Amino acid sequence: MHLPTARRIGLTALALGAAVTLAACSTPAAGGPGAAPSSTPEAGARVAVAYEGGILVLDGGTLETVADLTSEEFTRLNPAGDGRHVMVTMSEGFQVLDTGAGSTDQAELTDLVFAADKPGHVVRHAGKTILYADGTSDTTVFDTAELAASDALPEVETIAGVEAHHGVSLVLEDGTFLTTVGNADGRTGIIAKDASGVTVAESADCPGVHGEGTVADEVVVFGCEDGALIYRDGEITKLTAPDQPYGRMGNAFVTEASPIVLGDYKNDPDAEGYLLQAVTLIDTAAGTYEVIDLPAGVEYTFRDLARGPADMAYVLATDGSIHVMDPATGEITDAFPVVEPWDGPAEWQDAHPAIVVAGDIAYVTEPAANAVHAVDLTTGEVVATGELEVTPNEIAVAAG
Repeated sequence: MHLPTARRIGLTALALGAAVTLAACSTPAAGGPGAAPSSTPEAGARVAVAYEGGILVLDGGTLETVADLTSEEFTRLNPAGDGRHVMVTMSEGFQVLDTGAGSTDQAELTDLVFAADKPGHVVRHAGKTILYADGTSDTTVFDTAELAASDALPEVETIAGVEAHHGVSLVLEDGTFLTTVGNADGRTGIIAKDASGVTVAESADCPGVHGEGTVADEVVVFGCEDGALIYRDGEITKLTAPDQPYGRMGNAFVTEASPIVLGDYKNDPDAEGYLLQAVTLIDTAAGTYEVIDLPAGVEYTFRDLARGPADMAYVLATDGSIHVMDPATGEITDAFPVVEPWDGPAEWQDAHPAIVVAGDIAYVTEPAANAVHAVDLTTGEVVATGELEVTPNEIAVAAG
């Protein structure tokens, strides 16, 4: 029997306490007596960490600095999808960072730039890398594998936008092109076109559309300020949030093996700051949209959600722990202390703890300590710590 389309579930402090107790009983303290890492970071992985005016490239195993590269004051980092390169958002467009992952090569911020007016979202799917320019709403598409095939930019397809807005695009395996619709006054929905450019579906029922994620069976989810849009096999379905008229999901965290989307959630448009107290779980197979209220003291920002081993969901919270959530039930099953408790940022660009995952390893920034930690998500052990001379902000991993 299917659950209601939208509902809210609260997690109590008791559940949180039980999770912390489990973590304390089952895992020795990192570096303490009997502590022995049961997993190691991905072989050949490199971690890119942006700081004010530069980018560090770290060895994914030891977290020692491989390279210190000069960049613009504030940059965003996104994996290119080939296991080696990272897209750096610069004033001229998406600049290619060669991390050297999977090799002994030196890291380099190359001269290769995919020109873009206000570079924004980077999407990786079905062997393609898709770049979106907010200043024009143009989409640039290239074969991901070709990025490492030569020292030049790969051949690209540019799909012209209609009206500029902060958006995102995606190309499916059959060539279907999905993109957001909006203009300077706001964002309203999505449109889907087949490989020949013919519109197959569209919806204007997604105010403030932001973010996307592709789950099992190549079902695509877009977040709205009052729910989400689901694209499946040429049809668009709207799921409504339990809070109306404002219940915003803005970022989707997915795996292509699971039908469930983990999303951030906000139900007060006037709330101060960037800390959030609930998450969404959207089951695209069941057609359900659930809001999970987190226990008191467990807050996070858009940089603090991830998916990892066994498709589990992970929340890096202000209490300093990574909370493990079963996306099928919304239950917090464990909690791994990693960093000191922290406060939310005054501006979203400000450095604050962030999490990215490669295989079984989570890489976690701790700006207050100028550090990056590698955490085995199967045990909760901190298997490596990199002490930096700069304050880490954005982070991306190239898994080699």
